[in-house]
Amino acid sequence: MAFTRSTSKRRLLATAAPLGILLLAMPAHAQTAAPDATPAPAAADDQTAASDSADIVVTGTLFSTKGLTTTASPVTVLTAETLDKAGITNVSDAVRSISADGAGSIGNGFSSGFSAGGSAVSLRNLGVSSTITLIDGQRSANFPLNDDGHNNYVDLNSIPMVNVASVQVLKDGASSLYGADAIGGVVNIITRKTVNGVEGGIDGGVSERGDLPKYRARLLAGFGDYNTQGFNIYIGADYDRSGLVTNDSLGFPFNTLDLRAIGGNDNNRADDTLTTATTNAVVTRTTQTDLNNPLAGSVANATTPAIFNSLTPLANCPYGTFSENTASRIGTACAHDIQKEYAIFLPKQERYDFVGRASFRLGSSIEGYLSGSYSSNRVTLTGAPAAIRQTQAFGGSPATATSAPGIVLPVWICPSGVNCADPATAGRTLNPNNPYAAAFAANPAAGAARIYYLFGDIPAVRSRVNTVYRITGGLKGSIGDNWNWNINSAYSRDNLDAKQTGPFNLAGLVKAINTGAYNFVNPSLNSQAVRDMVAPPIRAKSDSTEFTVDATVSGKLMTLSGGDLQLAVGGQFRREELNNRSINPNLDLPGVSTAQAFGKRSVWAGYFELDAPVLSILDIQVSGRYDHYSTGIGRFSPKVGVKFEPVKGVALRGTYSEGFRAPTFAESDPRSSFSGFVGYTPNAAFVAAHPGNAGYTAAYSLGRGFVGNPNIQPEISRSFTAGAIIDPVPWLTFTADYFRVKKSNLIITGPLVADAINAYYSVANQTFASAAAASAAGCAKVAAIGAGYSCNVIDGADPSNLNSLPRLLVLNAPYVNSAYLVVSGLEFSLDARIPISDGVRFESRLDVQETLQYDLHPTGGAVQKYAGTVGPEDLSSGGGTPRWRGNWQNSLVAGPFSLTATTYYISRIKAVAADQASSVNGDISCNAAIYKVAGQPVEKFCYVKKFIYTDLNLGAKVSDQFSFSLTVGNVFGARAPTFANTAYATQTNYLASWHAAGLIGRTFKAGATFKF
Repeated sequence: MAFTRSTSKRRLLATAAPLGILLLAMPAHAQTAAPDATPAPAAADDQTAASDSADIVVTGTLFSTKGLTTTASPVTVLTAETLDKAGITNVSDAVRSISADGAGSIGNGFSSGFSAGGSAVSLRNLGVSSTITLIDGQRSANFPLNDDGHNNYVDLNSIPMVNVASVQVLKDGASSLYGADAIGGVVNIITRKTVNGVEGGIDGGVSERGDLPKYRARLLAGFGDYNTQGFNIYIGADYDRSGLVTNDSLGFPFNTLDLRAIGGNDNNRADDTLTTATTNAVVTRTTQTDLNNPLAGSVANATTPAIFNSLTPLANCPYGTFSENTASRIGTACAHDIQKEYAIFLPKQERYDFVGRASFRLGSSIEGYLSGSYSSNRVTLTGAPAAIRQTQAFGGSPATATSAPGIVLPVWICPSGVNCADPATAGRTLNPNNPYAAAFAANPAAGAARIYYLFGDIPAVRSRVNTVYRITGGLKGSIGDNWNWNINSAYSRDNLDAKQTGPFNLAGLVKAINTGAYNFVNPSLNSQAVRDMVAPPIRAKSDSTEFTVDATVSGKLMTLSGGDLQLAVGGQFRREELNNRSINPNLDLPGVSTAQAFGKRSVWAGYFELDAPVLSILDIQVSGRYDHYSTGIGRFSPKVGVKFEPVKGVALRGTYSEGFRAPTFAESDPRSSFSGFVGYTPNAAFVAAHPGNAGYTAAYSLGRGFVGNPNIQPEISRSFTAGAIIDPVPWLTFTADYFRVKKSNLIITGPLVADAINAYYSVANQTFASAAAASAAGCAKVAAIGAGYSCNVIDGADPSNLNSLPRLLVLNAPYVNSAYLVVSGLEFSLDARIPISDGVRFESRLDVQETLQYDLHPTGGAVQKYAGTVGPEDLSSGGGTPRWRGNWQNSLVAGPFSLTATTYYISRIKAVAADQASSVNGDISCNAAIYKVAGQPVEKFCYVKKFIYTDLNLGAKVSDQFSFSLTVGNVFGARAPTFANTAYATQTNYLASWHAAGLIGRTFKAGATFKF
């Protein structure tokens, strides 16, 4: 869930006011019994079979238990009741509201990049690929697109909410039971086992300013009394829709790169630099070496200074004009602010789900179930139109780049598009798009028009439809009085249909230019046929599948002083397959991602768990699992847990575990590749070497290219937790835990990327005979960084400074096993349910995490410290690592009414990132701030302010059949803090992972439920 800041401490105190009532009420009611502080997940479903309601299996152990606090590992539970009171209506918001969700978390507000449209959780800051998401204890297929091009995750948006009973979060290493990837922990979505009757609800809402409309409808229907009839069958459906939110609607400073109003830089080059592409084309004269090839324009300008001309009549500019009159450029063009005109914060999203389950009893000792679900999630993302000047696709020939030396409009055009300058060519005419055509009709090689343009008449739209099918079934029974067996199988398939409009096809663009078919002067006159020739719709279908068979036997071996010695053994077979197909397989769409990943493998595993209550006050749990992969990986993962209760109501607990993360197909299959882009601001020496061309020295997206390495090895981890459980009275439980995780043998995408970038730009202040000589010197510096580092794409020379170092556009870097990281922190929870009088009670629930340490130790490099900073910015959405994160829910329940305030907190974050080139040797002082302003103290933009917001929910149960609710989100209207986010320009001056609620502002939602 997203977070915002508050400008007044009174907002936090207001939500804490009910705590005063609690303190006053405690003495009078200290002897009164109340419900368990942490109710069992099954309690959320009053129709659950009796056999399930007494003992439940908790995530992290194979044994039944009476309560979650009996486990040695910390487990957080969000019941359906808790979620309802928080106004949460989808699995993504439910899981991401947990304080343990940290760096690398993916929210719906991250509308760019590989995972746009997906959502994922990153427990303990260890990344989405180090957290397992289960549904009723079974794995589900991963989202077909890898986050950051290589990280696996289950899309939380694809999990139906309609039959969710609770969400269990194991915040501990769990590879000893669940296998690979459970380094950070496990999220287990528990669904309802039975439903009797018909129940459902509707709700809808909107933001205070009128955008972000949200609607939801849900229905469940079932029959069969499991306890008396031995069966229950139910079906259900859920529909959810939310509207588009543009950056323009967010207001300043979240809708522009011009921050002068708050003392920042003006990074909007679309209203002051003639070489910045906009939807109103500008051109300057140059030469063309091959008159049949528009890509053969010279990098040099025809005149000094270069004369620029707007193809749009200046009187028709929609937002006014600007002029440049310098030693390098002269001209007037239409002014724009691309962020304000095109950027979006939240995409339009539509989800619908269907679920069904049949539970049955076969005789007196065997029970079974069969369940299925289907979900569809459609996300529509819009953005800035494609620029006509693009680098070649990753892996493509440099000759296909339209940016270096630069695409031009010829003097002559003709119907065939070939040899148009030849007087003998039939139908040739002077090019109406080229203002220099008439003057250079006799010398067409000297009259080409280098063009800067965004295809404004071709909407840039990405539509992603993610459908997930899931079928599970199982049987369980008993053998005698002491032993139980359980067999489960699950199959799931995730199909992603990605469609895109806007990017141009190189052959189509060349034809449209040479024939004059595309009207650059007035693009609104272009026919749809011409637009489709230039930019035909593109599509890619990808899929991921997961098949699992799991069997366990558990029972009692003997009786010890503290209880029964229990043993469980099990085995698992799993088959995984991924086909992530590139949307640009022919490399004919310059500037469009070529990311792809393929692979298939089988996994066999055997595991055990031993629970030994050696004394009434001491319980020891030992577990282990061996996984063998068909690709050759074999790992054993052990775990030991201890719980010691020297005094009733006070228990100490601790665990030690080892785990691993298997390489993803993107990391290990040589058919897999991707290039990722992160914002980069050139250094002062580079800026000084390029006077008079602010567009060339502005912040830009610098790519990193990677190819799967079949020799890559798994990451390995060692985890330690130690904590205490304090539950002196039935209505109060408090936990405090320390954790430390060391993850070694990291699968790193170029751990020395920042050093390589700095090495390239280290020659910027030197004098060279040509741009080619300068780039060769810079690339030699890159190669000296280490094996696998090299220049992939270099920009064309700066037309105003032909001998200066050109920009580095894409850097090659390797996948390697290198380095290690250490993450440590503290976790606190409080759960209290205090009866005040008959029918009146106060409930309070607190969930807080402090990240003490998040240190990456590169091999041979300086330690990179991320805790409390916006680093690591190269990870997922670049949300950073807030040191403190928490939520506090307080409810006053009086008969049929409940009033709940849920407050969310994100601590101040330092706007530095040790993984970026702005940080040298791991420097995280304000001298390494990502955003700086000349003449201003470095501290001015060095911190992202802390931030609090509160949601308020009022519930009313008017009868046994009907209930109503009203939720006011961000009730105090807390506004998101500013972060000049140069790494992700699509997150315009904000952190989408943590501050979304402060961007949206106050929201209103009303709902009604029924049950018959």
